Amino acid sequence: MEATIALSIAFVARELVKTEPGGRRLSESYPWLVAFAFGLLHGFGFAGALKETGLPQSDVPLSLLTFNLGVEAGQLIFVAAILVLFRIGAALVALPLAPTRRLGAYAIGTASMLWLVPRIAGLGI
Repeated sequence: MEATIALSIAFVARELVKTEPGGRRLSESYPWLVAFAFGLLHGFGFAGALKETGLPQSDVPLSLLTFNLGVEAGQLIFVAAILVLFRIGAALVALPLAPTRRLGAYAIGTASMLWLVPRIAGLGI
């Protein structure tokens, strides 16, 4: 599951970089499908991590709710902080936002591949 999550993050990076004139990215053409697939994939990952904690069955519903709310809040805070940093960085070096966005997409893609390789190697194929 972790390798698939890493691949989904690489997909996001690719979507950010893909800018063909007149072309539409998958996330633009089918946003509901991409959101559903990401929610399902990442939800399975979170549920697996929560299951490994040995939580009693009676505490699972409340734990899942608070866990997911915490994850969502953390993601929103992280994305907001990164957007602010990119805006500041673009203003400081007087670059248009597009190259800064591309640099961020490559950083995300690189990080996801660095996360993916050890997980695939750990599968013992």
